[in-house]
Amino acid sequence: MSREVAVREEGLLTVRELRIAFASGHALLPAVDGIDLCVAAGETLALLGESGCGKSATALALLRLLPAAGRIPGGEVWFAGRDLLRLPEAEMRAVRGGGMAMIFQEPATSLNPVLTVGHQLAEVLERHLSLAGQAVRQRALELLTAVGIADPERRLGEYPFQLSGGMKQRVMIAIALAGEPRLLIADEPTTALDVTIQAQILDLLRRLQAERAMGMLLITHDLGVVAQMATRVGVMYAGEIVEEAPRAAFFAAPRHPYTQKLFAALPDLARRGSRLETIPGQVPALSAMPAGCRFAARCAHAWALCRAQAPEWRQVAPGHRLRCHLDGGQGAAWLGGGVAVPVAGPAAEAPAVTPPLLAVDDLRVHFPIRRGILQRTVGHVRAVDGVSLELVRGRTLALVGESGCGKTTVGKAILQLIQPTGGSVQLLGQQLGERSRRALRPLRRRMQMIFQDPFASLNPRLSVGEIIAEGMRALGVAAPGQGGGAAIAAVLQQVGLPAQAAGRYPHEFSGGQRQRIAIARALAVQPDLVICDEPTSALDVSVQAQILNLLASLQAELGLAYLFITHNFAVVDHLAHEVAVMYLGRIVEQGRVDEVLRAPQHPYTRALLSAVPGPRLEAQPEFIRLPGEMPSPARPPGGCHFHPRCPQAIAACREAYPASSRLTPTHVVRCHLPGQEESALTVSGMKTPPCGGVTG
Repeated sequence: MSREVAVREEGLLTVRELRIAFASGHALLPAVDGIDLCVAAGETLALLGESGCGKSATALALLRLLPAAGRIPGGEVWFAGRDLLRLPEAEMRAVRGGGMAMIFQEPATSLNPVLTVGHQLAEVLERHLSLAGQAVRQRALELLTAVGIADPERRLGEYPFQLSGGMKQRVMIAIALAGEPRLLIADEPTTALDVTIQAQILDLLRRLQAERAMGMLLITHDLGVVAQMATRVGVMYAGEIVEEAPRAAFFAAPRHPYTQKLFAALPDLARRGSRLETIPGQVPALSAMPAGCRFAARCAHAWALCRAQAPEWRQVAPGHRLRCHLDGGQGAAWLGGGVAVPVAGPAAEAPAVTPPLLAVDDLRVHFPIRRGILQRTVGHVRAVDGVSLELVRGRTLALVGESGCGKTTVGKAILQLIQPTGGSVQLLGQQLGERSRRALRPLRRRMQMIFQDPFASLNPRLSVGEIIAEGMRALGVAAPGQGGGAAIAAVLQQVGLPAQAAGRYPHEFSGGQRQRIAIARALAVQPDLVICDEPTSALDVSVQAQILNLLASLQAELGLAYLFITHNFAVVDHLAHEVAVMYLGRIVEQGRVDEVLRAPQHPYTRALLSAVPGPRLEAQPEFIRLPGEMPSPARPPGGCHFHPRCPQAIAACREAYPASSRLTPTHVVRCHLPGQEESALTVSGMKTPPCGGVTG
């Protein structure tokens, strides 16, 4: 049998010795170095690894969509019996969208902002299915309905900016599926999405894959998503696949040191209150790839052979192979035992009575809706509608909920970055809302914010030292020339960065390092309260572990109080002491982490927890599917705001908003249902820890 025939018979997609490089001046820098992979019809291969390992470059190369500097020096990509790397561009255009389609990581930048949803769907249907006229519209409506978009008739005429993040991702999936592809490439399809939207999208992909027998190449760094979706798993590091195994074998006994470190970096209930495992260093730059094992510089078990010679593939079990010198001989005893992680008990509880650092009472933020030539106010968007909370020194309160529920608005209103409509905010016993900007300035240094995207929140034209000094000068913490350099070096050292970093610019750092710079900027003015707005949502699990360890250490050393805004329940479980669940501008459940996460009483809280994918193969709680989208805060439903989506709503829910019910001295819920029969309130399996280890 010839090599060509053998390759054709191996699977729907077969990649042989694929090499990808990027031109830099007169040099070619290798990004992917001779990888092999195979995807059969109906199966899902998950590519797992940190940012910079070459996962997305591999996906783009399969479709021949690399940027201008990208090159493919060698390799073969066989799809449906043809080598795609040797097809003329005219034939390749028929493959893209028809035979093979891709869901890109960021739908906001991948969808055309000047074309309607219907127009973008029609392009694919006309090109690949040869539909025309009314048949195009009918098929577009069917696709939007299939991906769970309500009112598809209206959405066809809307533009991407009119859609929520979850809806944009669904539209991207509909466009990818419109050409009825045989292979779907999903590049981080759920990154930064709410857990409920993520669960719906994963469920949709599973269903459509089963109906169409599609092959799927899933690119992700989320082990929870891998556990739910994958048939086989490939772990990628520095341009090479270093481990490949069937899903069950992969989760039962990961063998490569890099894979084990990824598992050890996950937040887990057993390690609550203790430091997470981290991977020192970072993925090597394209211009500095080591000669031996590429992970050797970050591996605690590397020995001389690892640094001198690149390991070959080694079969360790049926279908399970890896590149590592340590499996056998010197490394056998260490690798055979699975993941070993030091365990510590949960974080200690605070003293019973502690004066609050922050006290928020009935906070409201209503944005006016103006229409007409005279811009008259015709209504209000009730972004925050009566939020009350307290936070003491040295404690972390997590604020969780779906996008659009008002979490970030609460944080900005507390800092007076948005003017509250009503209610009160007290910091250190002093009222903030009644002060002028001048009178508020002395308290500004007592409260700081770490934003979600450090690249967008750091000024690219200023060096790191200038970024940190700017806030110090503005708030009078250090005057220019009076030990400013030493103070900047000290705060950089505090967040684990060298003093030399002060002279560099934000674009010269990795994502995790930029987040450390953002933390350093907040700490430089010596605050008592830090509001963390999704600081780890888009970070790799290894970088997330570093940031969580840093935040915990700083809290222990400086007595900082954190208001931690997130949708990652594993981070909540690991870092927070108390948690408040928000829905449509109001807190619906609040209490200690153990009370809310282990015994949730509000149906919305239980729905959120049921959607969290765990990075283990144990049975997951049954997913509670919430119908429809979150209502608009401009037109909140009467009665309980959650009742149109609540599977347990009763007549009282439609008539009046529920009063607060105090279940314990620290556990409060706003629901008409607490006290009903246990079976009506408890999700199967929810008595067990629901979120140990899932990444964001």
